[in-house]
Amino acid sequence: MKVYIETYGCQMNVGDSEVILSILKKNGFTLTTNMDDADLILANTCSIRDNAEQRIWGRVEQFNLVKRRKKDAKVGIVGCMAERLKDELLASGKVDIVCGPDAYRRLPELVGNVGSSEPTIDVQLSRTETYDDIVPERLDSKGVSAFISIMRGCNNVCSYCIVPYTRGVERSREPQSIIDEALDLAGRGYKEITLLGQNVNSYNWNNGELTFPMLMEKVATAVPGVRIRFSTSNPHDLSDDLLHVIAKYPNVCKHIHLPVQSGSNAMLEKMRRKYTREWYLERVAKIREIIPGCGLSTDVIAGFCGETLEDHLQTVSLMDEVGFDSAFMFQYSERPGTLAARKYADDVPNEEKTRRLNEIIEHQVHSSAQRYGAQYGRKLEVLIEGKSKRSDADLCGRASNNMMCVFPDLQPGVDRTGKYATVQVVGSTSATLLCEEIQK
Repeated sequence: MKVYIETYGCQMNVGDSEVILSILKKNGFTLTTNMDDADLILANTCSIRDNAEQRIWGRVEQFNLVKRRKKDAKVGIVGCMAERLKDELLASGKVDIVCGPDAYRRLPELVGNVGSSEPTIDVQLSRTETYDDIVPERLDSKGVSAFISIMRGCNNVCSYCIVPYTRGVERSREPQSIIDEALDLAGRGYKEITLLGQNVNSYNWNNGELTFPMLMEKVATAVPGVRIRFSTSNPHDLSDDLLHVIAKYPNVCKHIHLPVQSGSNAMLEKMRRKYTREWYLERVAKIREIIPGCGLSTDVIAGFCGETLEDHLQTVSLMDEVGFDSAFMFQYSERPGTLAARKYADDVPNEEKTRRLNEIIEHQVHSSAQRYGAQYGRKLEVLIEGKSKRSDADLCGRASNNMMCVFPDLQPGVDRTGKYATVQVVGSTSATLLCEEIQK
C-alpha cells in the first residue's frame, strides 16, 4: 500500500510525519509523492490558527476527489486538528481515520478498521508517549538537515494557545535515545540537527537529573561535526546556563528564536506568558552579552483581547528596541476551548487588527534591513542547501546566525548540497545576505 502525507504547521509536525512514516513502513506501506497513486492519504494538521484549519477542510475536499476515482483509497486526519475537531471530522463523512498526536502507533490498526464495526478514531492524550524507540523516516531528500523531537506537550497554558489541549502535558524523552538518534544522523551524513519541543528549554529528565542546557552539551559533544539548533524557547525558561553552552560550542548555532508575543505587560499577563517586558529585555541583553552577534527572531501577535492602542505601541517600541533579525507576525485568531476564548472578548475589530499587524510588519522590515545590512563585510561559514530559488547560477544556505546567504556557484555542475562554504557579505536585502565565496 502507498501512503501520501501532507504536513502543515510547525517543525514538530514535520518530525511527527517522519514518525508516522516510520510506523507505516514497518507495516507494509511505502511513501508516494503522487496523491493520485495513494491508498492512504494523510494530512498532519495544525490548529494554532483558524485559517490553518480552514485550509485543511479545503484539502479534504481535494482528497475526496481521489476517493471518487479510487474507491478503496482512505483519508485520514492526524495531529492537532484531529484532536480538536474529532467529532466534526468523522461526522463530515469525508474522513475515514482520525488520529491524535499521541496515537500514531495505532495508525495501522485504525487503517485496518475502516469499513468494519471497529473504531477508526483514537485521540487519547498520553502522559508518557514520546516515541523515543522509533527511528523517524526522514523526509528531507537532500539529507542535510533533520529534526529530533526531545519532548512533547506543554505546561504553560498560555491563554491564547490551543497546544496544551491538543498535545497534552509536558514529558521529556529519555536522553540516551536522543544521543543515539543524533549519532545515527551524523553517521548517515546529516550536517544539521534541530532539537524540537513545544517549549524546548523546559526539557527536564528525571526530576532535574538532566536539564536542557545539559542535554544540549551532551548532543554537541556527541556529534561535534554537526550543527545543532533548537526550537522553540519560552523567555521565562531561557537560562544563563543555556546561553553559556551556546557560546562554548562552535557547532551550536548562534541563533535563538524567542517569542515575545507582546511588548505590553498588561497583555503579557492576560496571555499568561509568565514574564514581563523588562524580563524579556534583560534576557535579550544577556544573550548579546554572552553570545555577541547571536541571531534573534521572535513571534508577535497583533490585536489580542482587550489590546489598546497603547499596548500595541509598546509592542512596536519593544521591536524597535530589540532589533530582531526576523519575526513571525500574526493577527490574533481566537481558538475555541482556550482560556482566552472562555474568559475574554475578542474585541479588537478585524480592520484594526490588520492595521496594527501591518504597522508591526513595517517596523520589522526596517529592523531586518538594518540587521542584515550590519553584516556587510563579515566572513561567514554557510551550510549549502542547494541552488538559489531565483537562479541556478547561485547557491544558497544559512549561516550559524540563521541568515540566508546567496552567492555565485563557482563549481557549476558539481552538487555541493550539504557542503560548507566560506563567504564574505557584499550586500543585503531585508531577508537575504548577498555574498561572494572565498576560495581556500
